[in-house]
Amino acid sequence: MTVTPVRSYLPPPSAGGPHPATPPGGVVGSPWPASARLERSGELTVGGVSLADTADRFGTPVYVLDEDEVRTRCRAYRAALPGADVYYAAKAFLCSALAGWVAEEGLGLDVCSEGELRLAAAVGFPPERILLHGNAKSPAELRLARRLRVGRIVLDNLAEIPRLAAMTSAQTPQRVLVRVVPGVAAGHHEAVRTGVAGQKFGFGLDGGDAAEAVRRVLAQPGLVLGGLHCHLGSQIDSVEPYLAAVDRLVALLAAVRDEHGVQLPELDLGGGHGVPYAPGEDALDLETFAALVPARLADACERHRLDVPRLSVEPGRAVVAPAGIAVYRVLAVKQQGGGRVFAAVDGGMSDNPRPALYGARYSVRAIGRTFAAGTQEVDVVGRHCEAGDVLVRGARLPADLRPGDLLAVPAAGAYQLSMASGYNLVGRPAVAALREGRARLLIRRETVEDFRAREISP
Repeated sequence: MTVTPVRSYLPPPSAGGPHPATPPGGVVGSPWPASARLERSGELTVGGVSLADTADRFGTPVYVLDEDEVRTRCRAYRAALPGADVYYAAKAFLCSALAGWVAEEGLGLDVCSEGELRLAAAVGFPPERILLHGNAKSPAELRLARRLRVGRIVLDNLAEIPRLAAMTSAQTPQRVLVRVVPGVAAGHHEAVRTGVAGQKFGFGLDGGDAAEAVRRVLAQPGLVLGGLHCHLGSQIDSVEPYLAAVDRLVALLAAVRDEHGVQLPELDLGGGHGVPYAPGEDALDLETFAALVPARLADACERHRLDVPRLSVEPGRAVVAPAGIAVYRVLAVKQQGGGRVFAAVDGGMSDNPRPALYGARYSVRAIGRTFAAGTQEVDVVGRHCEAGDVLVRGARLPADLRPGDLLAVPAAGAYQLSMASGYNLVGRPAVAALREGRARLLIRRETVEDFRAREISP
């Protein structure tokens, strides 16, 4: 295929996604992958591959993953936290290739469904490095986890304790963690703040629910209580909530020691590590986290005269979101009353529900040709029959944007395809991996035939 030179349009700062000017041949910078370059030819490349060429080859919408970006971020976590266990949170996005990258980089895998567990098993992910959690694990999921001999199961409700215990014995025990709600508010939206009371996850610290769960687990000879687990929320950009959680959880560890004479050896602080979605946005600084959290844990344990438990973390978004880019094709450009301009693309809330669910903000670039005009404010909207199907509001895009042009949205690797739907029977996009100048298809595009194949003929 002939690669057509393209020029990425670099809009000035705006409410819809500011972009600093990038000289030809320069690094594009955050929130794009580290490999993103504006080439001398004007071509926007990631992993040495033209995004426009990738769109021509695989069609649109298409999601691309920079494999080296994923691997580099896995290695960064292992290097920053050498004394901790790092589990990749599969709910952010999972496919066979990604599971393989994570395994090769030495991370564990945090899964929360039979589907995620079966995919991990199918690619040969080491079961001892798998952690299963979820607020409503079915008996079938627990049996599968036992059969595969996963390393840890996080208990989330009282019913799970006897249910799992019935599948074990003192000769074939299962290592478990108890999920605690520490009463720490953190996260970018109330729908994802899971560290506070009044939501469906875990056992509350206040009121004694967590202490009761610990008592019941310790009474089961087939369950080995490894420690405590918590997850505070999503898109957290400050270390302080984690420090507060450490203080509260260590106090519970001390209470368990005092009541039961047991020092629990593990503490899992979950994930939720925030990343930028537009230039200039805050993110959780991994080096700061790695410096302060283990130190706080050691200090808290010293105050309570406890041995320091082994720390675990579960990054998902922080590993895969910055590696992903969604590429759409413009289907229509429309100017409505009052001068408002809409650019409708061939995807939308079926492949990225986050703006509709949480008001999530993204940046966007026009790519694929030279744009000669100035800029205008544009709402980038999806193709679905919902007024709320808006991907990016108030983006600065070329005034000569027209049907057929390509738009690229960075930081698209997490909680987009993993939350995708079949709304309006629009198939989910293809996924391609980019590395060292080559693009390869990881997941093919979902088709109408795929939808029809699930139907039973009348």
